[in-house]
Amino acid sequence: MAAAAASPGAGGMDGKPRTSPKSVKFLFGGLAGMGATVFVQPLDLVKNRMQLSGEGAKTREYKTSFHALTSILKAEGLKGIYTGLSAGLLRQATYTTTRLGIYTVLFERLTGADGTPPGFLLKALIGMTAGATGAFVGTPAEVALIRMTADGRLPPDQRRGYKNVFNALIRIAQEEGIPTLWRGCIPTMARAVVVNAAQLASYSQSKQFLLDSGYFSDNILCHFCASMISGLVTTAASMPVDIVKTRIQNMRMIDGKPEYKNGLDVLMKVIRYEGFFSLWKGFTPYYARLGPHTVLTFIFLEQMNKAYKRLFLSG
Repeated sequence: MAAAAASPGAGGMDGKPRTSPKSVKFLFGGLAGMGATVFVQPLDLVKNRMQLSGEGAKTREYKTSFHALTSILKAEGLKGIYTGLSAGLLRQATYTTTRLGIYTVLFERLTGADGTPPGFLLKALIGMTAGATGAFVGTPAEVALIRMTADGRLPPDQRRGYKNVFNALIRIAQEEGIPTLWRGCIPTMARAVVVNAAQLASYSQSKQFLLDSGYFSDNILCHFCASMISGLVTTAASMPVDIVKTRIQNMRMIDGKPEYKNGLDVLMKVIRYEGFFSLWKGFTPYYARLGPHTVLTFIFLEQMNKAYKRLFLSG
């Protein structure tokens, strides 16, 4: 056994090429998402600030995403645009790992005995189920992220002042009760379902449209353009749900009553006091974040898989 394991390029006992264990794949998936988050965290912060700007019929703090970014840099410095990074990393560690795990388990269980993979609709259902489950597990980190990124826009005496994500989670549980950690879990799960459904449907349709146009062949340029179109559709479809999630998770209790009763109340108040198109506040940083985060995640994942194979599978 030891000799077989040590021999270069050795296969498994059944002759199949050796691959990394599932646990390692899930770990790498989470780590890759975390690595990508380090680069796109400023866009997340700008998106959250934009969604909270003008809340409750107040004057909008930021006119555009660029105005938001420059204002934050001016008021809070370079360190300020990375506020909430620890929460963003924990969100990836919990959400991405859970989603990958659930997706892999369901995919394998629903694969036919002859190795036939599930059909398109079943794969979409698996993706939405995995996304919703991952979102539920990641909600506490999401609540901490929203609050930490929102803190800098408040007057000093109103700030929550969380030191890091763990300090935020402990304080939320102590001061507001453990259920508050899952505040907004329904819109968080709904967003995950919408994102997964929109990405799957719009990507395949966009790719087919580009191929039918006669200007594209099935290559990396076509995949990139289809991804950008898919990202646009996904952003447009999921942003109203996302602003509901952001507002609910950041809300305070006023005279013992929450600012919003439920998600529908958020939608009605945003439309009434801020205008219909305010449901898409933060569109630019949200869209700008989607592409780079996906690309960087795959780059990190590929590099970790290569390193693992070199160190542990090639002898």
